[in-house]
Amino acid sequence: MTTTTAPADGAPEAKEVPPGSSPWQLARRELRRRPAVRVSLGLVLLFVLTAATAPWLGALGGWSPEEFDKSAIDPYLGGQPLGSFGGISSEHWLGVEPVTGRDLFARVVHGAQVSLLIAFAATAIVVLAGTSAGIAAGYFGGRTDTVLSRLMDLTMSFPSLIFMIAMLSAAKDVNRIVLITVVIGVFGWPGVARVVRGQTLSLKHREYVDAARVGGSGSWRILTREILPGVSGPVIAYTTLLIPGMISTEAALSYLGVGVRPPTPSWGQMIAESVAFYETDPMYFVIPSVFLFLAVLAFTLLGDALRDILDPRGGRS
Repeated sequence: MTTTTAPADGAPEAKEVPPGSSPWQLARRELRRRPAVRVSLGLVLLFVLTAATAPWLGALGGWSPEEFDKSAIDPYLGGQPLGSFGGISSEHWLGVEPVTGRDLFARVVHGAQVSLLIAFAATAIVVLAGTSAGIAAGYFGGRTDTVLSRLMDLTMSFPSLIFMIAMLSAAKDVNRIVLITVVIGVFGWPGVARVVRGQTLSLKHREYVDAARVGGSGSWRILTREILPGVSGPVIAYTTLLIPGMISTEAALSYLGVGVRPPTPSWGQMIAESVAFYETDPMYFVIPSVFLFLAVLAFTLLGDALRDILDPRGGRS
């Protein structure tokens, strides 16, 4: 006869977890249970799809991001958009820029492409460099750990924002997207390296690592087959939390005028240009700001959820 024990009053009913579930299966199950995370995941996929298809979306709207439409602005009112809400119409789905008449929909979707390209590329540099340095420092220890740890401390103590502004201001004839990506990546890796180093220190003396070492496995095989899978969960969670910071950094640099150069569209650049028109054409300020806010919020919520699931000890108590 099978008996069941009722949960105590006020205690949440335990969910049955199928035996043999992998961490990724548990993560998918937890993500499906959280409505806010499902919404944020949907927004993330929408932004990624928008960035990937920006040229086709811009063509669908009928305008390129650099194309002027003088018929959409009033030359007698300082180039203010014709119509309500910044010139929103069937021809210009999100309105137009004051003075130039450039289509805001085309510029916003191409701005998403630029912002996410820089964010993803810089995050890839940060994660690869930080994971490599953290695993090496934690596993080999000794002089390797000392040198890499001091390099982490030096990089983290450096005034990175001031250096970024100075370097981007001095660099003239270079590809700004590549330069911004490299500069952000160079200063971002120590955070990941510290997390990975701590995880590696806790894993390198586990029984299965000792068994692999006794069995004759070399350092490279142990690092790639035993240590790396053990730190992948926290690294993935940390990666999703890095992306919104990268998006904000790129937007801030473009807002300060040292980021992506015109006429290449960027959300931060559009917000900076809209400041002069926020009283006469508030939609020009609102539209790129809303896109930037939603992108950062969606990636942040998704990153928080993945951190709680894949790295419970690193989450909030």
